[in-house]
Amino acid sequence: MRSKKWLMTTMSVLLSFSLLITACGGSGGGGGADAGSSDERLAKMNKEGMPIAKEKMTMSGFAAKFYASADWSKLMLWEEYEKMTNIHIDWETVQVDSLKEKRNIKLAGGDYPEIFFASAFAKSDLIKYGSQGTFLRLNELIDEHAPNFKALMDKYPIVKQGITMPDGSIYGLPTVFDPDFKSLFYGTPWMKKEWLDKLGLKPPTNLEELHTVLKAIKDGDPNGNGKKDEIPWGSRGVWIMINFLKGSFGLNKNGTANPNVDLDPDTGKLRFVPATKQYKELLQYVEKLHADGLFDPETFTMKDTDLTSKATAGVYGFLDGVNPEAVYNQEGYVGMPVLEGPYGDKIATNIGSPLGNIGMFVLTDKAKNPEAAIRWMDHFYSDEGVKMFFMGFEGVTYQVNDKGEYEYLDAITNHPDGLNLDQAVSQYLTWPGGYYPGMVMQKYFKGAEGLPSSVKNAEDAQPHSIPMSEVWPAFNFTPEEQDELTTIQTDIHTYVDEMRDKFASGAVGFDQWDNYVQQLEKMNLKRYLEIYQAAYERYLKSK
Repeated sequence: MRSKKWLMTTMSVLLSFSLLITACGGSGGGGGADAGSSDERLAKMNKEGMPIAKEKMTMSGFAAKFYASADWSKLMLWEEYEKMTNIHIDWETVQVDSLKEKRNIKLAGGDYPEIFFASAFAKSDLIKYGSQGTFLRLNELIDEHAPNFKALMDKYPIVKQGITMPDGSIYGLPTVFDPDFKSLFYGTPWMKKEWLDKLGLKPPTNLEELHTVLKAIKDGDPNGNGKKDEIPWGSRGVWIMINFLKGSFGLNKNGTANPNVDLDPDTGKLRFVPATKQYKELLQYVEKLHADGLFDPETFTMKDTDLTSKATAGVYGFLDGVNPEAVYNQEGYVGMPVLEGPYGDKIATNIGSPLGNIGMFVLTDKAKNPEAAIRWMDHFYSDEGVKMFFMGFEGVTYQVNDKGEYEYLDAITNHPDGLNLDQAVSQYLTWPGGYYPGMVMQKYFKGAEGLPSSVKNAEDAQPHSIPMSEVWPAFNFTPEEQDELTTIQTDIHTYVDEMRDKFASGAVGFDQWDNYVQQLEKMNLKRYLEIYQAAYERYLKSK
């Protein structure tokens, strides 16, 4: 069995991805900047190298942290970085579950800091506070003082496209998942190969074969205990299963950053995916799986703790999500093949954008030296900065092995006081649990995606996956569009989710499909699509 360090690392990864992969003008004049010209501010800092500040600077910062994180004022990461940069951050931290409330109170009352770090602003917040001038426009600061992030935008145009608002302004810096880290993007659900071998079955290659394999697991007692206690497929939610199956029905061929829209092949314009004929057929397929008892009946209401309990007990033949070897300490799972659908589609389209939350780092109009502050953040988009942020300090938290690979010291992975990995790492670093701006790179990231079986799954899935060059970022909207869309989409998305579960569970028959589509139209779906179409056309012009 794998050691528990993989389990604890990956729970952080799951939190990180699930939190990050949700998220978001006027120009900022740097209203809090030191009196005098920018030349006078620049005279206080070095243009390149370390330290950033010629004399000690202090900046106020607000950040979210998870329970495991230590006192940031005494954390080695920030103590050492202060020595490097000559910049002291006076941190105020809050727990993630109260982040939004505390953050909004500060902004509403005017008692906000110079820097918001790991604060996960939604796109709508960036538009709102950027247009008011509360958040600084970062474009010129990036061009002149953030060479690492600027190089990242040049290398991966999707980064610049994704963080640039319709007025051309950039108000926040994101988490970026390295597009070269393939197993962060590519992969399929996991299947227990030993069970298929025992039942004399080959991995499924199409939807009909998947049904056959799942039914054999249900009826064939592959665990050999004489009981029908195997569950063919386990999932955190039916929507996750549906997202994987969309590619077999030719849906979302530009990824899932905008999950409810894709291109209509007949018109070349955006369509609403949950109202298409293909989506209906997908739901009919899932409903048949449900009726035949081929996935966990609790999937519609599944809690993470319940899935973890069952998966750790080894009752599932198929599992979606992160590698079960890491998350549930279950070996022997391999990636499922990409499945061919009823019209010959055999595409993995469940691929997100390389961008996580785009409002993870924000400068406010109280920043006294925004040039120095952006340089402070820019280091975490460099190779050295990423290494320090995720691995820490050689000889203290990590070592380089004989293969040249970076690995945590035994005192971290097997802590003498019994601390789990999150707790041990959090004595030095801030990444556990997610919520961070910066870059996620494979060689410094010790999560489940680095396991050999995860890499193999990605390699097998990639030839059938949409290329990264065709993946859309989440579209950006004007302030007026955002206000209107927020009102419209709340009702539409709630209704779509409700009816998805009812159709897939058989609670509502498909003879009600036309009524469902008509109800969407009454909810102003036409205007919803017009707003998305305008954002899509701006995206095309930005390429």
